Amino acid sequence: MPMSNTISILVVSDVVSREVYNQQIRELFSGVSLVLSCGDLPYDYLEYIVTMLDVPLLYVHGNHDRPLRTDHSEIPAPRGCIWVEGRILAEQGLLIAGLGGSIRYKPIGAHQYTEWEMRKRVGRLAPRFWWNRLRGRRLDIFLAHAPPRGIHDEEDFAHHGFETFRSLIERQRPRYFIHGHTQPHAGVPQVTRLGETEVIHINGWRVLEVCIGQD
Repeated sequence: MPMSNTISILVVSDVVSREVYNQQIRELFSGVSLVLSCGDLPYDYLEYIVTMLDVPLLYVHGNHDRPLRTDHSEIPAPRGCIWVEGRILAEQGLLIAGLGGSIRYKPIGAHQYTEWEMRKRVGRLAPRFWWNRLRGRRLDIFLAHAPPRGIHDEEDFAHHGFETFRSLIERQRPRYFIHGHTQPHAGVPQVTRLGETEVIHINGWRVLEVCIGQD
């Protein structure tokens, strides 16, 4: 069997946290080798994290993400970070895919999708899923903004999850499906197992210990 090692991953989403946006960030997160963002965070916050920790930061967009406007220019994306939207990337020994955005809850809005539109986005990833499976590589992490339908989502339509994410989990069996978008609720677990996948809800930040070198 292949040898495995463990790396620490800082995952952030939705809420700017004082523990992260902190002058002692290097000391507090000295063991972190990778950062993931599930969206709905200011671009300068992500830029601060990637600059201070000096490790790769992969992100998808949340439904509230917008270009950062300054007095002199418009910044369309967080600088120094890696956009994993609609891609599958190998990073730090892990295979990571991502699709951001939420369910479409108003006629016009950036990073919002109907169930059918999200199904087509997942479908465009299918050839790459197939290729990696031929190579014997299972997807380690699927990074999203919205949750799967019925797991960590909410009753108001804007915070519904996607049914197609449940199908993706059942077919591709990623080790982890990580998302933000919704609020945590007392008594509701923030880690839920669906088949072979741990579905992890992030609101603010969390450090995950993830084994690499496993199929």
